[in-house]
Amino acid sequence: MYQKSEQEYTMSENHQVILLAHGSSDPQWCQTFEQLAKPTLEAIPESAIAYMELAEPSLDTAVARAVRKGAKLITVVPLFLAAGRHLRKDVPVMINRLASQHQLRICLAPPIGQHPALGMAVREVVSDTLATQSLMPEAITS
Repeated sequence: MYQKSEQEYTMSENHQVILLAHGSSDPQWCQTFEQLAKPTLEAIPESAIAYMELAEPSLDTAVARAVRKGAKLITVVPLFLAAGRHLRKDVPVMINRLASQHQLRICLAPPIGQHPALGMAVREVVSDTLATQSLMPEAITS
């Protein structure tokens, strides 16, 4: 697996990355995404997680925080498997409104599900799951 050095993650001070998840009123759901985001948040100091709806911090809140820190450019990386209605319609409307409101540039990256590395990560998880199940004779099969 390819691992980048910390030097490769260096960004200008006025660039912020926001990892955008859908959001849920269920705190356990949000914790799952916070754990998923943790390696990125630790590797890229100029990064944050936000939720499209139903949870905090919202995208509005994350953008406002980034602006207070001096951001002039924000890259929103959707933690979505595919570009459904939210990413094709709702999120671009939100981004355009926020960019206009805060007078900055906000770029929407493709959803993480479109990146080949995610497919490789899924393969690893499936392999690990199968290896673990083969060690457990009472594994649930239904």
